[in-house]
Amino acid sequence: MRATAPRRPRSLLTCAITLALAAAACADEPGGTATTATPATDTATTDTATTDTATTEATPPMDVPTTTVAPDSLRGKRYCEVLLLRPIDGVPSAEVYNTFPLNDCPADQWPTLDAAAIAAEQMVPLAVLNGPRYWLMDHIEPATGTAPPPVSFGGMEMILRATVDLGSVGAGEPPYTEHHVNRKTVFGFAAGSTVFELVAADGATYVMQSWSQQVDATLEEVGLAALGERLAVPAGWAYRVRTLTEPLDVVTTEQDAVVLQDEFKNTYSKETSAG
Repeated sequence: MRATAPRRPRSLLTCAITLALAAAACADEPGGTATTATPATDTATTDTATTDTATTEATPPMDVPTTTVAPDSLRGKRYCEVLLLRPIDGVPSAEVYNTFPLNDCPADQWPTLDAAAIAAEQMVPLAVLNGPRYWLMDHIEPATGTAPPPVSFGGMEMILRATVDLGSVGAGEPPYTEHHVNRKTVFGFAAGSTVFELVAADGATYVMQSWSQQVDATLEEVGLAALGERLAVPAGWAYRVRTLTEPLDVVTTEQDAVVLQDEFKNTYSKETSAG
């Protein structure tokens, strides 16, 4: 019998986001934000390959090989994010600040960050703390040009890495809801790496880019092989585990990344077509 995945107070956060952004937007205007089941998400923080979606493995074997990580690989590295929510060009949006590569989001410092204090200091309607999280990619090719200067949140330095369009956010929004992220990067998974994917009913494939310990503090990479048994994915979707025989790149240098989260706040990127 499949365990029921824990439900998070998503509707409260979503309502807060929607109301805060709506209030800010109004203030700017004259006179006046594999496994089958039903879903249960949250702002998300993506990859490329040709995948065979005809056969999916709803429950992966427990002896799925673990990846041999190169010394310079990102895989397994810890990071955290701060999201500053505000309307950008009239669209509800979140600026995503990331600790990578400045620090690894020290475990003794992260709990001291105060979202309300950060929002007040940055003069935004709402700040959201997102972490701790762990990368699953082997490398990131960042956008060209000069990176923005670091910003300190409660003494923890971060860099602005992306902007998330929250225009589709609504009260009670479930996991497995797509968001568009402007990040201008390539997320790369090396040949031989084990990847964890969601395959949608229409054949679209999403590769897990990071896993989270926000819902399940005990979740580790080794537990991702059997995660499909714990997910309540949408009808017709599947969770699968596979070892890459060739590199997989999610290329979003000329287009927005499309990302979503499961109910454990693990984040997935929609795989881009080859070429």
